[in-house]
Amino acid sequence: IVAAEQDEPRWQEATRAMPWLALPFADKRRKLKLWNKFRVSNIPSLIFIDAITGKVVCQNGLLVIRDDPEGLEFPWGPRPFQEVIAGPLVQNKGQSQDSSTLEGSYVGVYFSAHWCPPCRSLTRVLVESYRKIKDAGQKFEIVFVSADRSEDSFKQYFSEMPWLAVPYADEARRSRLNRLYGIQGIPTLIILDPKGEVITRQGRVEVLNDLDCREFPWHPKPVLELTEANAVHLNEGPCLVLFVDSDDDGESEAAKQLIQPIAEKIIAKYRAKEEEAPLLFFVAGEDNMTDSLRDYTNLPEAAPLLTILDMSARAKYVMDVEEITPDIVEAFVNDFLLDKLKPEPI
Repeated sequence: IVAAEQDEPRWQEATRAMPWLALPFADKRRKLKLWNKFRVSNIPSLIFIDAITGKVVCQNGLLVIRDDPEGLEFPWGPRPFQEVIAGPLVQNKGQSQDSSTLEGSYVGVYFSAHWCPPCRSLTRVLVESYRKIKDAGQKFEIVFVSADRSEDSFKQYFSEMPWLAVPYADEARRSRLNRLYGIQGIPTLIILDPKGEVITRQGRVEVLNDLDCREFPWHPKPVLELTEANAVHLNEGPCLVLFVDSDDDGESEAAKQLIQPIAEKIIAKYRAKEEEAPLLFFVAGEDNMTDSLRDYTNLPEAAPLLTILDMSARAKYVMDVEEITPDIVEAFVNDFLLDKLKPEPI
């Protein structure tokens, strides 16, 4: 157990009743590293790991023990999308078709619910994106996986959607899809390639940032320009942010090119281990959101300014030099990954 308790006597009382191991209460450094590594955004969160390889077996263990309390499916390894989705899918007019019709198509797996205001906002945009992609001749389908609290709510919400859905009554299949992708919050849009492999888990951000769908199917970029739409990623773990002294597209593009080789190297290294990269990479120009971020994190007004921001740990690492070169960026990143940098509080 990696406890979030702030009070040690309460932590001792809680762990005393548990038959397993616990991270020591005072070991806050490892606690934050584990929270960041597994992108934990809320608690309770239960993650199953292969003890030999260290790879994640299941990100959403709470659903596993709810659905399989006797452990009959242990060790709960991941299954292919085609296997998990297998069965009938419905349209909002009541027609049914088999999931095999998804073969050969890009697929968006859409976790959403009518009671969730951000979900309803995204759905309105996503309907337009879906139609644009289909009109462009792309083989693309969306499968709605409802988190509605009643079938009536599901039907009302689904009536606005031109795509397919897992039947609301098929709670087991909806739960398995949540387990497969480790869903911790909604709305979440997972984009899959025609083989059922994940292209991006950030479909929501991609749709909102690319209203004309010119970059579909939204393969991840090593370096992103920080915007209001993707700033939510700053809360998911450590982020390298290079602040530049202009909102000019040319300067932002040059900054992206500066850090892209380092970002690509880090991403490839961790992809080879089937792990998510421990850092996200951004370039931030001059706008109101960037000003707010500087104010919130108490960063100097200097530019260019190279930083790593770890919001969950409320820590920042700052490299304030006159000229930022690829060697400086790479050394900064490597020192961070090796725990050689001293954090400053946010």
